[in-house]
Formats: sequence, structure tokens, C-alpha cells
Amino acid sequence: MASTLILLGLLMNLLMLADAKIGVCNGRLGNDLPSEQETVALYQSNGISRMRIYDPNSETLKALSGTNIELMIGVPNEDLEKLTDQNAANTWVNDNILKYSNVNFKYIAVGNEVDPNNESRKYKDYVLTAMQNVHNALRAVGRHNQIKVSTATYTGLLMNTYPPSHAAFRNKEFAEPIVRFLAENNLPMLANIYPYFGYLGDPNKNLPYALFTAGRTVVTDDNDLEYSNLFDAMLDAHYAAQARFVGGENVEIVVSESGWPSDKGQEATVGNAGTYYRNLINHVRGTAGTPLKPGRSIETYLFAMFDENTKPGELSERHFGVFSPKKESKYGLSFN
Repeated sequence: MASTLILLGLLMNLLMLADAKIGVCNGRLGNDLPSEQETVALYQSNGISRMRIYDPNSETLKALSGTNIELMIGVPNEDLEKLTDQNAANTWVNDNILKYSNVNFKYIAVGNEVDPNNESRKYKDYVLTAMQNVHNALRAVGRHNQIKVSTATYTGLLMNTYPPSHAAFRNKEFAEPIVRFLAENNLPMLANIYPYFGYLGDPNKNLPYALFTAGRTVVTDDNDLEYSNLFDAMLDAHYAAQARFVGGENVEIVVSESGWPSDKGQEATVGNAGTYYRNLINHVRGTAGTPLKPGRSIETYLFAMFDENTKPGELSERHFGVFSPKKESKYGLSFN
């Protein structure tokens, strides 16, 4: 019996170490970025074994062939409507997944940050059906257990996030069917978690809390859970919101983006960004977990690989890269 327990413990440790591998998002909104072949080579030379892309870019997929880099591939929001047709979803899976038999697909993110309360509301009625159809297409070819279908959410979908246990989705009608579908099919939720933006919206402006450097309890929840960093508080708010729906407490969350800008924003400096990325990597690769979900590593994708000089929005959005477009490391991060 004792030997069995030891073996189980070793197996759990190996599984947690596997999930502790760091991914990096490969955003391509720049006119000075390395080629896809150069980008994949940079992932490999730095020991980055997971990548997220936001559309089925054929050049990226060709470059990834045979590398064994685990891939999260996205369905852009503007493509969601057509995937509400099952035949179209079957074709999408055939053209962008099955065609690339030597690419190690891990997740399909069906939509990114679709929000019923902002300009992306025009996509809200398509997300769930598109997810279901892509999942059905994978099931039909026996790949649904290997390649997990989800959608990428973000903290803007939540309300009452302080303290974390009070959090709920703003739009229950949108979120609940998605969470239930994920629970019923043993699929994860993807969530983009940005303490940087949480910091900007915090009237107390507690920078150490956002950078993992507080070194003490900053927030004590009603359930007596103690938080010393904003990342954990934001992630547990997502878990608390999911748990309000049947089966939601069992849906694992993969952090599909997290980062800090190095320029053109409040507290957007190379020093702060480097501190955030280093501390984030150390935190999620460990097995402390969060106060609500302790004892586990947290699968996380850094945003982003490169600074992107044509990305729309605030100028700080162009400075989230962990590498420059010249392939120079900005922070000297260790990914493995």
C-alpha cells in the first residue's frame, strides 16, 4: 500500500511538472517581425515548448511541423458565425488541424474575449455553437480527447471581483451554457489574466501586489483565504464565478495570456515588466497554486513573444513582448 501511494505521488508530481511548462503567445501584429521559421527556431532555442497563435496561419503551421511544440490555435471572432454550421466546422478542422498531421495541437480557442457588454457583442450568439461544432468535428475523427476545445475569456466578463469569492459573470445567459458545456465534456476554460490592467483599475494602486513582490497578505477573503498577489486573486475570481454554475467548480482554467508592458503606459517600464514576468514564471511553475486551488502548477501562456508595432489600442499594447523584433531577449527569462 505504501509503495502504491509513493508511486501515485511521483505520478502526480510528474503531471504537475508537465503542466508547469511555460507557453508564449505568438502575436503577429507587426511589420518588422521575424519570419515564422525564425520565430519557431527562437522558441526552440529558448526551450519554449508551448505556443498560442490567434488564427490558422499556414506559414506558422508549416514551421511548427515536426517540432513537437504544443500549440493553442485560435478561431478569430470574425470566423465564429460560419462555424455555427457543422459542415463548415468539419471543413475548418480538416483544413487547419488534420491537414497538419505533424503539428502537436493541444487546444483550439474558439473566439477571444467575446463580451456581451462591448463591441464584440455581435459575436456572442455564435461562440457556444461554434465550440460545439468544432468539438463534434474532432470527435468524429477521434481527436476530441487529444485536442481540447474552449474559448478565451477575460476578467472584464466578471463583476464583484473583490474579494475573489464574490465574483460572478456579468452575463449569466452568455457564460453559463459555455461553462456547462466545458464541464460536461471535461474541457478547460481559457482565461486571459492581466494584473497590469487590474492594477490600473485599482484605486489603491498597490504595485507590489500586482508584481508578486508584496511579501505579505494584502487581501483576506470572507472565506479566510489570504492573497499576497493580484494574479492569484484574479484567477480565483474566475474560479469562483464558474463555480456558481452546475459543474463549474470542476472546470480547470488555463491562463491563456498574461503579461506586462515595458513602455507607453503607467508603470510600464522594462524593470516592472521584467519583474512581473520572472515572478509569474516562478509562481506558475511551482506547486503552490492559488489560495482557492492549492497544490498545483498553473498552465500559463505569456503575452507575448514580440513587441507588435501595429497593434491597435493604447500604445502600451505594442510593448508586451518578451523579445524584441530583432530576436533580442528583453528580460533574460528562463522558460524551462
